[in-house]
Parts: sequence; structure tokens; C-alpha cells
Amino acid sequence: MTSPGPRRPAPRSQPRPRGTAAKKTAAKKTAAKKTAATKTAARKPASRSAGRAPTAAQRRRRAAQRRQRARRLVVPLVVAVLGLALVGTAWWLGRDTPAPAPEAGTSAPGGVVPPASDPAPIVPAGRPVVPVVDAAWTAQVAEATGIPPVAVNAYAVAELRLRTEAPSCSMGWSTLAGIGWVESHHGSIHGSILGLDGRAEPPIVGPALDGTGGFAAIPSDPLLAAWHGDPTWDHAVGPLQFISSTWDRWRSDGDGDGVMDPNDLDDAAYAAARYLCHDGHDLATGEGWAEAVFSYNHDDAYVASVYAAASGYAASAG
Repeated sequence: MTSPGPRRPAPRSQPRPRGTAAKKTAAKKTAAKKTAATKTAARKPASRSAGRAPTAAQRRRRAAQRRQRARRLVVPLVVAVLGLALVGTAWWLGRDTPAPAPEAGTSAPGGVVPPASDPAPIVPAGRPVVPVVDAAWTAQVAEATGIPPVAVNAYAVAELRLRTEAPSCSMGWSTLAGIGWVESHHGSIHGSILGLDGRAEPPIVGPALDGTGGFAAIPSDPLLAAWHGDPTWDHAVGPLQFISSTWDRWRSDGDGDGVMDPNDLDDAAYAAARYLCHDGHDLATGEGWAEAVFSYNHDDAYVASVYAAASGYAASAG
């Protein structure tokens, strides 16, 4: 029997390189982390880092947000402006016409300026008969109001004359006093002094009417220059500030001395009273009073100033 040959060892499986399984496991974990990071990044808004320009979508979104914020601010502002405009319009449409000065119907204590009990003085033919005002009343009103007695007398005489000449006008002395205060402080503005003859010294001359400062442009002439001394431009003159064209129409002799002078408060007060009453205004009504004074000077602020002064004088006089 033949003896067997040498035995071959049984084959063994090839040994695995060390670390291969660990590397695969690490690779799987790394891939999982990348996947999670990608999903997280997809959920988060884009970063606003300073070094990265925004995308077109981001710019559109930001522009839309800015427009929305602007609308939230503009709408309330427009509503507020419209509200103020409506309130202002309602006030303007609903404002009251200035009420008549209290003296418009009853201009002095007792209801009227009291004339003197003495008979009217004898005047030369052709001269107006000038009523005489009670001296005690004049003194009492002058003390109560601070108006110079000669000015109180001039305003009161004008009222008494218009009471006869235009009884429906209801001209009151304190309306004239209100105008006298606003125009020249009764002849005492800029240091002038009202004399016993009703003339202020130095004479009161208004600004040049040269078309500047809101004034009309009215050229002068030699006749006008005799009043104010300016050969180029006209000026309003006197305690009640008459311009030449108005004085030419309403010139008056208020004190019966035969002279008509706008620098004489007696003449100017009577001329102003005639002017205020010439077109049928009833100064016993608020509308008539305001329109008459507005015709004297076309300025609402002027009307308000005259009304305040006239009302104060009437209240002080009692």
C-alpha cells in the first residue's frame, strides 16, 4: 500500500486590513452630518453678513418691507392732515361776523351823547351849526377812557351831527374813538401832541405810498405835497390818516371854523363819520358795523383792532 503524500493545510480566509470597518463607520457619520447641515441651512434665512451681497430675491423682499412700513406711516399722516384741513374749513365757514360795538345803538351812558343844555351858538351865514356836547360828560369819559378831552369832544360832535343827518346809520362816538386809537393814538403817535385846537404837533404823516410794503403806488403833486411835503409820493395825513383821494371826496368842516383840514381832528372825525355812513350801513348790526369799518381800511386785522378799542372805550365809559 502506498503511503499518502504530505497533507496540505486547510485554506483560511484572508485577514481584513485593520481599521477598514472603523473608517466606513466614520464616513457614514460624516455623510449624515453633512446631510443634516444641508437641511438645517435650507430652513434658515440667508445670512446678512457684511461681506455678502444680497440676492435679487432678498432685495425684492426688503424693498417690499420698506414700502409696507412707509404705508403704515403715510396713511395716518394723511388722515391727520385731512382732519386738520376739515377742522380749519369748518371754523372759517362757521366763524361769526364781529358783533357790533356796544355803542352802535347806545353809544354813551344814558343811550346818547348828551348835548349841552345851553342853546347852540350863533354862527356866521354859510357855516355849519355845530352841536355842543355837555362838558361834564366829556370830562367824565376822558377820565374813564384816557382819551384826550378834545378828542372825545370831536368824536361826540360827529355822532350828534350824524344822528340828525343819517339817523339810520347809528354812528357811535366810540367807533370813531376806536379808529382814532388804531390810526394815531388820538393824535399822539410818534411823539406828536394833540393841541386844544385838534391839531397834532408835529403833524402826523404816514409812510410814502410808493408801491412797497403792501401800500398802493400813488404819485404826489404840488397840491398834495402841501399836506405832507413829499413831491414824489402821496402820504396819508392827520390823526385819522386820510389819503388825498378820500379827503377830496369827504372833506368836512367839523368845528365850523370855515376850514376843512385833515390834520384837524374835529374835521377828520366828522369826515370819517360821513364816510362810514355814506352807503347805508347800519352800525347797530354786527355785519353793518364790520363792513363799514372794513371799507375804511380793507383789512380784517384792522377791523378786529378797531372793534377791540371801541368796545373797551364803550365799556369804560359805562
